[in-house]
Amino acid sequence: MKKTLSEMTLEELWELFPIILKEHNPEYEKWYLTEKEDIIRHIGQKNIKRINHIGSTSVEGLIAKPTIDILLEIDNDCNIDWLKSALTGMGWLLMSSENEPDMRMVFNKGYTPDGFDEKVYHLHVRYHGDWNELYFKDYLREHSEVAEEYGLLKKLLWKKFEHNRDGYTDAKTEFIMKYTNIARACYGDRYSPDTTGCKENKQQ
Repeated sequence: MKKTLSEMTLEELWELFPIILKEHNPEYEKWYLTEKEDIIRHIGQKNIKRINHIGSTSVEGLIAKPTIDILLEIDNDCNIDWLKSALTGMGWLLMSSENEPDMRMVFNKGYTPDGFDEKVYHLHVRYHGDWNELYFKDYLREHSEVAEEYGLLKKLLWKKFEHNRDGYTDAKTEFIMKYTNIARACYGDRYSPDTTGCKENKQQ
């Protein structure tokens, strides 16, 4: 009998879901917008502070794992247990959850016992905050030469960490933080909840 995903070891999961890199697909943005609209419809605008397409699939022309990453920032008064139930009812699977140092939940869609589905999503749920991913995304979008350098780095790491997602992520961290810090210096507090103009919902 085939194991369920929850019964598999981390090594078995990495074998079933290897690192795959593909050239940018123009359909990624449509995939994101479809899920965004579905999330808003089920959760309600009042519970959402911001929702953004993040990660490499949000950057035109950038090679990426074909996974749509969505950052959902919720109101601090949102009922977390209700939210978990609402998202799982929509077909999202809770991958991880933590409360310290910040509340973070990660859900996914598109992982099956037979491997990846046609469309794969990660939904990152956090309280409204000043998140690095937003700055890094903007910097890559506005600096094509840095996005190209990032793409080359990923290609170099691909086969070495094909079946080690943690290793792949760790190997990119220095590059990501370098340009995230540059982006923060360049953009100021663009995404801070305390910055004028950022208190209202920003959705991309």
